[in-house]
Amino acid sequence: MSDAYDVVIIGGGTAGLSAGLYATRARLKTVLVEKIFTGGQIINADKIENYPGFPNGISGADLVTAIEEQASNHGLDYAFGEVVGLDLQSQPMVVRTEDEEFPTRSIIIATGSQHAKLGVAGEAEYEGRGVSECATCDGSFFADKEIVLVGGGDSAMDEGLYLTDICSKVTVIHHGETLQASKILQERAMENPKMEIVFNSVVESINGGDEGVNGVTVRDLKTEEKRDLAVAGVFVYIGMLPLTHAFRGAVPMDGGGHIKVDLKMATEVPGVFAAGDCRWQSTRQLANCAGDGVTAALAANEFLQRG
Repeated sequence: MSDAYDVVIIGGGTAGLSAGLYATRARLKTVLVEKIFTGGQIINADKIENYPGFPNGISGADLVTAIEEQASNHGLDYAFGEVVGLDLQSQPMVVRTEDEEFPTRSIIIATGSQHAKLGVAGEAEYEGRGVSECATCDGSFFADKEIVLVGGGDSAMDEGLYLTDICSKVTVIHHGETLQASKILQERAMENPKMEIVFNSVVESINGGDEGVNGVTVRDLKTEEKRDLAVAGVFVYIGMLPLTHAFRGAVPMDGGGHIKVDLKMATEVPGVFAAGDCRWQSTRQLANCAGDGVTAALAANEFLQRG
């Protein structure tokens, strides 16, 4: 046990980094294991307006950099690799990547989520050639062009409003009769002259050619009428799916693959916790993800203190 970590954190988004900050401040030997780079989905956010303490907003990249620096200053270690499985029966437990093993006395899973796909013709074919899930990454490719954005939640409206500063027109396709975004974002979207919202409709296919996307086919859910829109790009924001496939069978999950936890972020497996978008009943809000990470780290410390 002397060579084991006190805590292994899986995932380097806001939840994982916040857990790392609190675990290291508790003087726990902690390593954060991340697949590619720290930051998670929020690193692509152009401006975050609802994170406490930043009345003028802050970019996702700047916020993540600050949290990472803060955690690193307290001694958080980092390792990079994709976690492929857990051994929760051994003592100590083991977190496995393709190349390494990390023996540990406790585990915090904070792997976040990924964008859901439309599952329509042309989506996979034109990924990166007109189909995108990141406005701040790819918006500049569509300067002064018309694009379609699919979705009706906060992320969709945030990204759509950002794109109106770049594109000539943003047509929002939403399957429901009303938007799901917060009221303030709905108001901004409705008032924006460069944004058109099409309700009760779905994208039937994404069309294109050798040069990439050149249009979409939209179906009205009430009339079943189909029509083609000529657009240069399609941005998809229809929800998120938890990145928990590596832990199936190891910890209890709901039907959607979200890890079941209690109020202390503890799973039914002693010493294993989950935080952020990957856990069930998450609000998928940045401030709550940070709080989840803090709660999980404090609970892990309590668990370790009990021996």
